[in-house]
Amino acid sequence: MMHKKTIALLLASSLSFSAYAGDSQQEKDFRIAASLGDIETIMQMLDTGVDVNSPNKFGVTALMMAIQNDNMEATALLLARGADVNATGVAGCTALTWAAENGHSALTALLLERGADLNAKTRAGWDALAIASRYGLTDMVDQLLYKGSDPNGQDKELRTALMHTAEKGHAPTAELLIKNGADINMRDDHGATALIIAADKGNADVVNVLIENGADVDGVDNDGATALIWAVGQDHYNTAERLIFKGAEINKADNDGVTALMEAASVRSEDLVKLLLNHGADITAKDSDGRTALDIAKKKRNKRVIALLSGGDN
Repeated sequence: MMHKKTIALLLASSLSFSAYAGDSQQEKDFRIAASLGDIETIMQMLDTGVDVNSPNKFGVTALMMAIQNDNMEATALLLARGADVNATGVAGCTALTWAAENGHSALTALLLERGADLNAKTRAGWDALAIASRYGLTDMVDQLLYKGSDPNGQDKELRTALMHTAEKGHAPTAELLIKNGADINMRDDHGATALIIAADKGNADVVNVLIENGADVDGVDNDGATALIWAVGQDHYNTAERLIFKGAEINKADNDGVTALMEAASVRSEDLVKLLLNHGADITAKDSDGRTALDIAKKKRNKRVIALLSGGDN
């Protein structure tokens, strides 16, 4: 039944797959069979001499297609018949990075057993660990770390797996990475730490994990901004509150003299202004242009924030 389905789909898909020029129709059909997990067709075509590693113009092989579609049996067969586990597509993707992208833990385990390169990276510089971390695939992250993935490997923007999981808000994955040697205070090419990244995205649970494990709550990026300044600037009340509870310096200013209170006035947040004032925010502080938080609030024309900063309602 699967064999007949494959033949029909090969014919129906001929136009959509015509973009993959530069190889024979037989090789195209072989990759389609792999993507469908049609074992009978795969074996027949291999027996007739089709190249198991023939890629399309994007460098995608039958093995990668089988993995993209979660076809374990087809993957195992292709590997047994000589598929290159470390073949690389034009975007830098390998079978392992595809497995991580699609969250296939069992396929990842099989590829690792067959010698998949843990350090292979996509064009963006993401290895399988970074990809799994972005998706919060804690079991897969554990598997990759056990096999020797570098928890402090960096992509082209110098971001680590911990930074990726901090951005996406996966606290259990962050905890696991830290326990396995992730450097909590590493910085990306903007000078941002995992804590700053988590604060920027409003991921309070990750912020908590990072601080409890020793992150510098008042560390700054290349612009001199702290996690608190970022959290307030993005109007993340819960994250800002968590940072303050963990001891963040309220009145620390960035390189332009901007404080968290000024950011709160800029985003027109009464709640954040109240929170910061109640924890000692300095209403007299001025930025590099000589503006106070009240000046910024007046420009934003928020009467409630103006009243709070004028001392009318505190």
